[in-house]
Amino acid sequence: MVNRPRSITLAACLSAALGFAQTGTIPPNSMVDGTRVAQVDTAKPALSAESRGDIFMARKMYREAIEAFREGSPKDAVLRNKIGIAHHQLMQLDNARKHYEQAIKLRPTYSEAVNNLGTVYYATKSYRRAISQYKKAIKLAPDSASIHSNLGTAYYARNQIALASEEYRTALKLDPNVFEHHSSYGVLLQERSVQDRAKYHYIMATLYAQDGRNDLALQYLRKALEEGYKERKKLPDDPAFAALRELPEFKELLALEPRVL
Repeated sequence: MVNRPRSITLAACLSAALGFAQTGTIPPNSMVDGTRVAQVDTAKPALSAESRGDIFMARKMYREAIEAFREGSPKDAVLRNKIGIAHHQLMQLDNARKHYEQAIKLRPTYSEAVNNLGTVYYATKSYRRAISQYKKAIKLAPDSASIHSNLGTAYYARNQIALASEEYRTALKLDPNVFEHHSSYGVLLQERSVQDRAKYHYIMATLYAQDGRNDLALQYLRKALEEGYKERKKLPDDPAFAALRELPEFKELLALEPRVL
């Protein structure tokens, strides 16, 4: 009997094990050349329903996202909320509302779902109900800049400008970049749609000016003028822009006649 070198035996074992693992046919504790070989699992772990749904949401494939999220537990409040957001993006507001309400029922303290229900009311111009929902959400998450922003926008829709400005100011204190974020459709929606965009951008310009963020103040002021802000003559005397009056960029804006978009 000729003893084969051990190096050859080990190589054979490894080769056989790899081959079986690739084909998925290696049984547990198989013997190869007299050596016990453990089963090798090369399969990648399957993505969860939520992860697959999130990928579809990022690709704006909202119907596919809904199907993926539905494969998860119906008692998962986060999945109910995310299904609501997907329906919301498809402008299926009744379905969105239903799923937000399911999420809230499953988790009454779920501030994001409470906020998102408010965005449905806002979209249907039920501004009082939207304000009520946003206030409930703020009680649950007082440090959420996005929810304060949404409450401000709902106040703005009702022409309650002082209250809107107060909420916007609070939002900026909590997150200086809250109005510059681009929504990723995670679990909370931030409302950006307003009817009088010229006045809205003017308000944002005053807030940024008062906060000493001159570049953004000038940017939003330019937007307001391009969108036809009607009280242009009051700009030089507006106390909100006191710190900007001597800036060349501010003087240039006043001198220009921007093309109204």
